Amino acid sequence: MELNPENTKLIETLLLERDELYTEVSRLRNSGAGALDAARQKNAEYEAKIQEQEKLIKQLTDQLAWYRRKLWKPQSEKYIPKDPDQRTIDFDGLDTLPLEEALIKEAEKEIVTYERNKPEKHKKHPVRLALPDFLRREVETIEPEGIDENWVRIGEEVTEVLEHKPGELYVRRIVRPKYVLKKDKQREAEENNQETPAIKTAPLPLMPLPRSNAGPSLLAELLLGKYMYHQPFHRQISMMKLTGMHLPASTVNGWFMGSCDLLRALYYRLKDLVFASDYIQVDESTVPVIDNEKHRTVKAYLWMVRSVMEKLVFFHYDKGSRSQKVIVGLLHNYQGAVQTDGYEAYSIYEHKKGVLLLGCWAHARRKFTEALDEDKSGAEYALGQIGLIYKVEDMATDQQMDYEQRAALRKRLAYPVLCAFEKWIVNYYSKAIPQGRMAKALSYTYSLFHRLSRYHLDGRYQIDNNLAENAIRPLALGRKNYLFCGNHDAAENAAVIYSLLGCCKSADVNPREWLTDVLTRIPRYNLDYSLDLADLLPHNWKKSKGLQ
Repeated sequence: MELNPENTKLIETLLLERDELYTEVSRLRNSGAGALDAARQKNAEYEAKIQEQEKLIKQLTDQLAWYRRKLWKPQSEKYIPKDPDQRTIDFDGLDTLPLEEALIKEAEKEIVTYERNKPEKHKKHPVRLALPDFLRREVETIEPEGIDENWVRIGEEVTEVLEHKPGELYVRRIVRPKYVLKKDKQREAEENNQETPAIKTAPLPLMPLPRSNAGPSLLAELLLGKYMYHQPFHRQISMMKLTGMHLPASTVNGWFMGSCDLLRALYYRLKDLVFASDYIQVDESTVPVIDNEKHRTVKAYLWMVRSVMEKLVFFHYDKGSRSQKVIVGLLHNYQGAVQTDGYEAYSIYEHKKGVLLLGCWAHARRKFTEALDEDKSGAEYALGQIGLIYKVEDMATDQQMDYEQRAALRKRLAYPVLCAFEKWIVNYYSKAIPQGRMAKALSYTYSLFHRLSRYHLDGRYQIDNNLAENAIRPLALGRKNYLFCGNHDAAENAAVIYSLLGCCKSADVNPREWLTDVLTRIPRYNLDYSLDLADLLPHNWKKSKGLQ
């Protein structure tokens, strides 16, 4: 059938419209898929941005909680619940055997009963004490006006006021008379072939620093001023100027280095005694040191080792390093118990034969204290359990138990609480916010629980490392005042002085008297190797002086 021109034109028009519609539909389809992909991509970007913001919000919330606790809450880590009588806590899946649960309840009941029945210590009201008789008195008499021969004195009113004058510098003048032998005695000695010196003078006493006019008491005062009272040398020099004595800074620095060199042999003897004990506590703290190559202050570390039973303190400096190789060299060949915090460098001794690692409950308690704002119920329970084991220590101290009795009390009361607490940590971990403070506290405590629970094995072992932290406190105070050590040698010299002054504090020895006496006597010890330098250490010095 032949189509007329009009039909042909109509068909061509319809086909053209169809092609246009197909092209438009294809374009719309393609543009729709691209828009969908773009929308999906934008949605993914929004989700990533939301997650990043949530992470930032959580980080800032944690920081805000930490600052609030630091600035507006008490700094004590001792946790006291708002209601001490509230002991009913939802254990929330704590899986314990019936026998264990009975032991736990019995231990908690005995601890709580002891705390409630313990007599309260009455606070002493401050009383003004009389001023000591050995202080020099300057009498100031004030007569009333209008007194003549018609008045008779019947008594007096005495008021004593404590006053102060700046420290006094004085000169110790050593006079050594010279004597010459008479001429007739000289001839007599020559005739008898006797070798007799024509002139006699007493030998000069050994001075701490040869070719120096600094006496032991002045050197002791300079060292105490910086490392006990945290006064930099330039401040001490300024204070001496007020008395009229001008000392160059280079001279004082020379005296300091000479004094440290003089005491270094005593420092190494102290190290031998510390590592000869079978129970030590180890900790480390920062000290700013100037790096001459970088021309700036860098953060360096001082290591502290404390012999618990002998009450000896030793500081070690190794170019400011905190790496594991330092502690490996420091504890080389050591045998005994080592109590530390959770720093990973100590883990190398976990499986070393002859070494028993102990943990610190104060550090674990600190982690849960920081988690109070994030998870109050969980943190309160953890702090309550830690508080129970601390109360066991208070019981032993109050009853003046010996080491064997203390170990037996820990085994009977503290050990069941420790076992239950460990199981609670495992069960509660899944409920804590991932990467939150509570999760970190649980992870920290559980990873070190084998060390934390070992303190019950021996009554001598401490429940925490607080005694070591107390020994480090002077270092923290010092760096806030003199700010930094000039170089590695100065930091090593600081370790020498901190060690010896720390021993004075532990032995309850007057550091001024001890240091003055030791600086006077130690030159003789350094010349005569038959003498034992250990006799000069504060605890032995105290015995020799009869100051027990």
